[in-house]
Amino acid sequence: MDPCPFVRLNVDSLALKLPNATRPAGPGVHSSTTPCFCELKIKNFPSQTALLTLSNSLSDSSPPDSSTSAPGFHVDPTLLRRLSGKSVTLRVSVYTGRMGRTCGVTSGKLLGRVHLSIDLDSARVHPTVIQNGWMKLGKDREKPSAKLHLTVRAEPDPRFVFQFGGEPECSPVVFQIQGRDIRQPVFSCKFSADRNSRFRSLQSDFTSMNNRGWMRTFSGDRERPGRERKGWMITIHDLSGSPVAAASMITPFVPSPGSDRVSRSNPGAWLILRPHGFSVSSWKPWGRLEAWRERGPIDGLGYKFELVTDNGPSSSITIAEGTMSVKKGGQFCIDSSLMRDSALNSRSPVKGFVTGSTVEGEGKVSKPSVQVGVQHVTCMADAALFVALSAAIDLSMDACRLFSHKLRKELCHDEQNCFS
Repeated sequence: MDPCPFVRLNVDSLALKLPNATRPAGPGVHSSTTPCFCELKIKNFPSQTALLTLSNSLSDSSPPDSSTSAPGFHVDPTLLRRLSGKSVTLRVSVYTGRMGRTCGVTSGKLLGRVHLSIDLDSARVHPTVIQNGWMKLGKDREKPSAKLHLTVRAEPDPRFVFQFGGEPECSPVVFQIQGRDIRQPVFSCKFSADRNSRFRSLQSDFTSMNNRGWMRTFSGDRERPGRERKGWMITIHDLSGSPVAAASMITPFVPSPGSDRVSRSNPGAWLILRPHGFSVSSWKPWGRLEAWRERGPIDGLGYKFELVTDNGPSSSITIAEGTMSVKKGGQFCIDSSLMRDSALNSRSPVKGFVTGSTVEGEGKVSKPSVQVGVQHVTCMADAALFVALSAAIDLSMDACRLFSHKLRKELCHDEQNCFS
């Protein structure tokens, strides 16, 4: 099982040192600890912004006393082929004032820019440090100017890439993508919306999970046609037909009182399961995914994913949470550089990129593409867990569909609430 080549550009240790005469100015400036920001641009990539801390370091040979990081850039195999033999330029523009844009123009006042040339070909083979230290922002060597500290590294980040051959609810084959034209079948999926069938096959395991607190029950939970979505399960099988991972809806997706949407205060939930023991129907929880429908200016699918442990929910570790557009879809990603909450980051076992999967917007045909960092895969069963997770987040887009709308027939065990 050969991975695809990816390169990751890490931008860390961002800090700014201002000359005595320089003061952040203008309306909407940040506090004294973070009065400035920078914008990072590479051609063919969306621009990124990051706040800058002010450093009191006196020596240009010393690192800053505090710093921030940018999310970084991921270069996929297609772009690597296109840029073979060429270098790319990272442009870092530093501003004071309000972070954001007005009429398409950056709101802050430009202090200066630095440019760095990056050789992606060498980064495919071994890590490369492009910059580590202070850089002068002004061009006049005689006058004092602001200085930017940054560390830029380019390093190999190989990943396994998988593609669903169809929508998860249609029980598709999953292919591994290798190179430009190689698609090799590695898994098959079996989707079921039959609640009774699922409970019969997993009854003993779910009783044990419920005793540990993984399942949440509802008082007065009765069959109410069209007012709950439950019983969905997708099982991932290897080429021999053995189940190697599963995603099972353990908490129904129900609308909040007086509403037709799943609320954040009462989300639906999935368990991501791995086989346990020698029985084909015995499972052990690996992760738990919650999903809901966000209110606000942008209609969004909210989610939270946590790793579970044998000690129950109280010791679970949140490693991904966010919102994606219901209309446009988005990218579900587990990546330590995206965890802005320092408390969560300090507890998280995640280092670097773990996985990412595509999610189409509501009502669109979805064939998720899944990437998994090679350091997180020791066997095919490990990869299958991430495939099951991607199926669960994709299916959550349907599970959180407004209850005034019907679902397609593959997702229903009650034909009255489905499209024909």
